[in-house]
Amino acid sequence: LGRDILSRLIYGSRVSLLVGVVVQIVILAIGVPVGLVAGYFPGKVDTFLMRVVDVLYAFPNLLFVIIIMTYLRAQFQTVDSGPLLPLKTFDRATGGLLGVYIGLGLVSWLTVSRLVRGQIMSLRNKEFVEAARCIGSTNSRIISRHLLPNTLPVIIVATTLGLPAAILGEAGISFLGLGVTVPTPSWGSMISDGVALLRSYPHILFSPAVALSLTVLSFNFVGDGLRDALDPWVQR
Repeated sequence: LGRDILSRLIYGSRVSLLVGVVVQIVILAIGVPVGLVAGYFPGKVDTFLMRVVDVLYAFPNLLFVIIIMTYLRAQFQTVDSGPLLPLKTFDRATGGLLGVYIGLGLVSWLTVSRLVRGQIMSLRNKEFVEAARCIGSTNSRIISRHLLPNTLPVIIVATTLGLPAAILGEAGISFLGLGVTVPTPSWGSMISDGVALLRSYPHILFSPAVALSLTVLSFNFVGDGLRDALDPWVQR
């Protein structure tokens, strides 16, 4: 029996969008705290964290993701009990996407941390921060109540622009056969299947390719619009 392309295309959109959202959550969970701490505490703390970021920037992203996914799948094959069993169950429930979430999240938080750090460095000596220090506010309260809300525009724009990057990353990994497991559809795996049938049935390739392109383009337009609306320099 054949497979309905439209049904797989619609279901594959759920996979791609879910990857984009979950990866952004992982990115924000790591990148925002690192950027806040590095920007607020200059000197040794900032230098150490930024050197770690520089070292991670040197690793090829795709290779790093492939290594993480290969390691996790090798571990899950031998797990029947223990603390890794819930992760194995979650990986099966998501069609083998746990490695994609972790891999893409771990290689994509660096840019967000730098953006947040730059924003904090420009705000940490402002009058409202000095006033908070004068009334005895702790560093954690200043960061959470005064600095973090002022970085939300940067975080929102970075998240919106990071969604298409995560979707493309998942599509590329699935295209190589390392993403979702069969029979779970993904736009990347559908494109990979359509390459072999390009001459006979080109619509099998072009349908997911067009859907992927339009989705990425749409998120890029939304990100550009939010950046223009939230960037104070553009408003001036």
